[in-house]
Amino acid sequence: MKLTSSQARAVAKSLKFRDGLVTAVTRDFRTKEVLMIAGMNKQAVMKALMTGLMHYWSRERRRLWLKGEQSKHYQLLRDVWVDCDGDALVFDVEQVGGACHRGYRSCFYRKLKRGELVPVLKKVFEPKKAYG
Repeated sequence: MKLTSSQARAVAKSLKFRDGLVTAVTRDFRTKEVLMIAGMNKQAVMKALMTGLMHYWSRERRRLWLKGEQSKHYQLLRDVWVDCDGDALVFDVEQVGGACHRGYRSCFYRKLKRGELVPVLKKVFEPKKAYG
């Protein structure tokens, strides 16, 4: 999915950014498995809609980032859902490699079992190799 600049601007203008961000839930377009949740500022929303590649705002690094810019584990945008308040979006993507910087397909690789967090997914890549 790729929109023109004016289309992306119109979508971004319709959203309600709280403290400059909207919530982005990213899931696999086939299975609907949640891969990650992040914040997006207006620029990230527009870049994702115009390029077809997911961009986010990194609170930690305080900058815009293209998912996969280091690891090459890109997210190809397939579909977008906007909630009724316009402050949260669900992105259906084709995930290349893993979404989690810890090496898992999904950032939600742990499950609460008997009061403990237990990894339930296998790593799909080694972070040290992807990030140096």
